Amino acid sequence: MPAERKTAAVFFDLDGTLIDTAPDMGGALNRVLTRHKRSIIPESIYRPQVSHGSLALLKLSFSAAADEAQLPALREEFLSEYETGIANESALFPDIDALLLKLEENDIPWGIITNKPEALTLLLTDALELTRRCCCIVGADTAARAKPHPDPMLLACERSNVSPADCVYVGDAERDIQAGQSVQMISLIAGWGYIGADEKPAQWNADGWLEQPADANQFIRYQ
Repeated sequence: MPAERKTAAVFFDLDGTLIDTAPDMGGALNRVLTRHKRSIIPESIYRPQVSHGSLALLKLSFSAAADEAQLPALREEFLSEYETGIANESALFPDIDALLLKLEENDIPWGIITNKPEALTLLLTDALELTRRCCCIVGADTAARAKPHPDPMLLACERSNVSPADCVYVGDAERDIQAGQSVQMISLIAGWGYIGADEKPAQWNADGWLEQPADANQFIRYQ
């Protein structure tokens, strides 16, 4: 249920919640795999892993014990490849912009709290003309520790001059819900996100499940 007073801010995870980054993340992955003479991975396989970051994607192919030592260098290669095409196909999920506009029209700030590195996050939000609309952007390396630790949530609230208990957080991974609830934010699951068939979001103890972005309105107090 919405808080007793007007929602102070709404924060979003990035990959799989605010922006559909899977096409560009998967494209970068498959270019790296091709370079290393590995079979490319179809979207149906890599899409559920996008929210879990570059290492999770690389481990779809480089999973043997012998590959472990290569992973740091492969991650740097992947990030470089991804950076060059970070906004080729990435776009806001359908109906997300309508939710953002409604927040803006009601003077409720919104921001991004993600486990994507800050530099890459800003590169993407700049390309999609979102940066200036945000009250804050907190990446994986912006705070001392990334989600599920509460550090990013507290930093976002500090930068936005709001109390966590008056805020809403939307994400598509268990760590998002854990991080949001650790600071008493209303924490909601983005059902349109990159949730794998083997995951059990019903066990995440979220405050709500959103089939579509507009469903967030029932948890946001606009006045």
